[in-house]
Amino acid sequence: MLNLALVAGLSALFLGGCGSGGDSGGGGGAKTYTIGFQAGLSGGNGQFGINEANGVELAVEKFNSSPEAPFQVRLVKSDDGGSEAQAPAAAQRLIGDGDVVAVIGPAFSDTARASGQLYAAAKLAAVSPSATSPGLTDPGNGFASLLRGVPGDVAQGSGIASYLRELGLRKVLVVDDGTEYGVGLGDVVRHESGRAGVQVVSESVPKGTPDYGPAAARVRDSGAEGLVYAGYYRDAALLARELKEAGVAIPVIAGDGTKDARFVESAGDAAENWFVACPCADAGAEPSMKEFSADYRAKFKMDPGAYSAEAYDVANMVVEEIGKLDAAGSEVTREAVLGSLRKATYRGLTRTFAFDEKGDFVGEDVYLYQVTAGRIAYLGRVDELVSR
Repeated sequence: MLNLALVAGLSALFLGGCGSGGDSGGGGGAKTYTIGFQAGLSGGNGQFGINEANGVELAVEKFNSSPEAPFQVRLVKSDDGGSEAQAPAAAQRLIGDGDVVAVIGPAFSDTARASGQLYAAAKLAAVSPSATSPGLTDPGNGFASLLRGVPGDVAQGSGIASYLRELGLRKVLVVDDGTEYGVGLGDVVRHESGRAGVQVVSESVPKGTPDYGPAAARVRDSGAEGLVYAGYYRDAALLARELKEAGVAIPVIAGDGTKDARFVESAGDAAENWFVACPCADAGAEPSMKEFSADYRAKFKMDPGAYSAEAYDVANMVVEEIGKLDAAGSEVTREAVLGSLRKATYRGLTRTFAFDEKGDFVGEDVYLYQVTAGRIAYLGRVDELVSR
């Protein structure tokens, strides 16, 4: 969140002269800048998009309500349904709004890949709080506007592999859901586990598979001592129920796509004891996020979910960089905001945000959770949970 000193400083530099690049609007003729948000706000895994949308909306509301705010921020949302097929149209809606100077999102790796070249051509920053696939920041993709606001799956997959070693497992089955995210995360886990001498067996069960009974039977008959699931919470719940029905009782570690209360609600007691890895912090466990959590609950009548706090931080980072340009009298264009974000360092509630030359997040923190008594409970940072 922009602290009061920064807001006051921006206000002092801004007031008394008219900057460029903003529309007049808001109370008293205050200048307005527009940011976009792209995510799946509908669809089978839409809660992730809602989590992030809520975080962004809260950040914008808090900034706009400050008496010292030197400008107002307008938020435009574009729902891509969490679908690779719908993502280009969702991105184009934001690109086509000439007032949008930066975008938060896309949320999923598949939708980020489908939108990446469009944002690059428009020189419009797309800062994702949650797209973790390693390949997204490969310079060969040409996604020059994509910035990753979270550690990628190299960090997450390595963390999962290290915890598998901590559990002493000798043979592990890795199941991915066939998506950009699932395959990317699964490949890292396979590679890192194999390097550590763990025997790895692979399965791919496409996202949206209606019957997970055959997959559960293959897990049971594989002889694996542990299971890693790289996919989203809707399918994870279906798999969990079938594993319980098949009598499979081995340790399971899922990736961040499963970290949602709806996984537990749908899977019921079949979710019990599942581990979930995520580069997302637990807003309820961190003292620094106490006020954020209270404000979030007051506004949305629910607890913050996966990536709510990260999206809040990314939104504040974007607004801060817009504010710096505005306060300096620079024109707040898409290209200027992108350039400013690429060089920025921002200390948020969840972590310090900065990007390398490829647009990757600088940092590798990954956290581990476990379903206990019907809730996804925070265990700690993976590097602090494994033996040295």
